[in-house]
Amino acid sequence: MSNYHVAQKDIITELDQTLSRINSEDVQKLIEEVKKADKVFFAAVGRVMLSLESVAKRLAHLGVDCYIVGQITEPAITENDLLIVGSGSGETAFPLAIAKKANQYDATIFHIGRNPNCSMAEYSDFFLRIPASKEADLEVEGVESLQPMTSLFEQALLLLGDTIALMMVRERDIEMESLWQYHANLE
Repeated sequence: MSNYHVAQKDIITELDQTLSRINSEDVQKLIEEVKKADKVFFAAVGRVMLSLESVAKRLAHLGVDCYIVGQITEPAITENDLLIVGSGSGETAFPLAIAKKANQYDATIFHIGRNPNCSMAEYSDFFLRIPASKEADLEVEGVESLQPMTSLFEQALLLLGDTIALMMVRERDIEMESLWQYHANLE
């Protein structure tokens, strides 16, 4: 087996182990919160933000009104809105500051992370754990990864978003062809 195939198999195995350990009730709660929100905002940094941007884009394809915190056309957040915060550790400064601010406006805050025992818990209404653990200091068990840094968390977050989108498509019995009306057409 080539080095590529060994690495690819290792990554797929880690993702399967991680995604299968996510609590399905937490996923359903996230979907419910997305559906009832007027607007859905996303906040994170780095590669986690890249994954969340993909989630936002996919949900926008389903007709969800999505915004990335900091984008030039970002509207005001209200008590009728949802903020989805991606932070594996739950300690990253920018997501914490944004969650604290959203909390002041009574928005619902849903944290997706690895560590339930974190500073973000003070501001979050809900928590969905992706059990991709790299740090030895986490008190909760997670899937250990052969990949660099927090790659497993970021990959699992992206696939979680696509899983949620598929669940919503099936729940609403959406005709796939109809989704093209939401796809960018100035490209």
